[in-house]
Amino acid sequence: MSLTLTVDGERWRRHLREVAEATPGLVPVAKGNGYGFTLGRLARRTQWLADQGLGCDTLAVGTYDELPHVATRYDGSLLVLTPWRPFGAALELDPALDRRVIHTVSRTEDVADLLDRRPGARFVLERATSMLRHGMTARGLWAAAREVAARPGARVEGVALHLPLAHGAHLTEVRRLVNDVVAAELDLRTIWVSHLSAGELAELRASYPDLTFRPRIGTDLWLGDRGALRVTATVLDVHEVERGDSYGYRHRTAPKAGHILVVSGGTAHGIGLEAPTGDASIRARAATVARGGLDAAGFVRSPFSIDGKQRLFAEPPHMQASMLFLPHGARVPEVGEQVDVRVRYTATAFDRVVVS
Repeated sequence: MSLTLTVDGERWRRHLREVAEATPGLVPVAKGNGYGFTLGRLARRTQWLADQGLGCDTLAVGTYDELPHVATRYDGSLLVLTPWRPFGAALELDPALDRRVIHTVSRTEDVADLLDRRPGARFVLERATSMLRHGMTARGLWAAAREVAARPGARVEGVALHLPLAHGAHLTEVRRLVNDVVAAELDLRTIWVSHLSAGELAELRASYPDLTFRPRIGTDLWLGDRGALRVTATVLDVHEVERGDSYGYRHRTAPKAGHILVVSGGTAHGIGLEAPTGDASIRARAATVARGGLDAAGFVRSPFSIDGKQRLFAEPPHMQASMLFLPHGARVPEVGEQVDVRVRYTATAFDRVVVS
C-alpha cells in the first residue's frame, strides 16, 4: 500500500564503486530528500565507500539543518554548500561538530564575522561563477585573502566554484576563475568544483598539477544508473464506471465506460507536483501547451504506467493516493498489484526504500 523505491542493491553499489574509483577527490553530495534515498542512507553509503579505501573523506550537505541527519552516520568532514550567514541555523551549529564542519563563505564581510565568532572555523571561499547564485567577485576574493592573511589561525581549505549545468563547456570559465585564485595570493591548493565532466577535470589537472580539484557530485553518483532503480505504486481499489457516472472529490463524470483505479502515491509524495523544467526548446514548449490543453479538458497524463502505457488522472491527485481512468478494453489490474511510476527522484518522498 506504499509508493516504493526498489533498488537493485548489487548493481547500485557497483555503480557507486565505479564512480568513486574513477573520480579522485570525490565529495558525495547528500541534500534535500537525499535524491529519494534519504539523507541517512546516503551518509551510510558514503561511509561504506570511505571504509573501502575509495576516498570520500568529505560529505557535502545542502544546509546546516541537514547536518544532524548525516553526522552520526558518517564520520568524516562535512561541507555545507549553503553559504554561512551571521544569522539562522548557521549560528546554532552543535559545538561537537566544529572540527568536522567546513563552512562556505561567499561574501567578503562574512569572513571576519565567522572568524570572530569561531576563530578555529574551517571554511572555503566561494568565487562567483556565471551561474550568479552565490560567490565573491575577483576583488571580493582578493579582499577576503587579505582578511585571511591577517588571521594566522584561519583554516581556509580552498576555493569553491559552483558551475551551471552545461557539461563540457566550462574549461574557459574555470581557467579564468582559477587565475583569479592564483592572483589572490592565497596559500591554497584545493579547488572544490561542481558540474564538470571527467574530461574537463582531467584537462584541468593536467594544466594545474600543483592544484587539487575536488568534484562535488550528487545526481551522477546516486542516480547515475537508473536501471538499478524502480518506483512502484500499489493498486488500492478498482471501480467500474459507465459513461456519465460521477466520481471523486469534485464529482467529475466519466467520459466513457471504463474503470477508476485508486493507487498509492499523491501530493504528499510529490506526485502531480511538477518542478519547472530547464528545457526551453520548441518541443518542450509545445509539450507544455499540450498538457495545458489536456488539463482544460479534464484529462492529464499521470506518471503511473499500466502494461507500459501511461494512464490519465481521473482527477487531480489526493494527498496520499491518486485516481486514474482506465478506458474500457484495457487490462484491469487486481487490487494489490504493483504498477510502475515515473518520478523526479529529487522531488519525491517514498514510503519505502527497499535495497536488495
